[in-house]
Amino acid sequence: MSDLFWLTDEQIERLRPFFPKSHGKPRVDDR
Repeated sequence: MSDLFWLTDEQIERLRPFFPKSHGKPRVDDR
């Protein structure tokens, strides 16, 4: 599952506004 979300720092910076609860890194299983 982690292979699908192996993002670089640059991609994380772009996606950060979409994942406000993920502390910078997008997480799917945030429960």
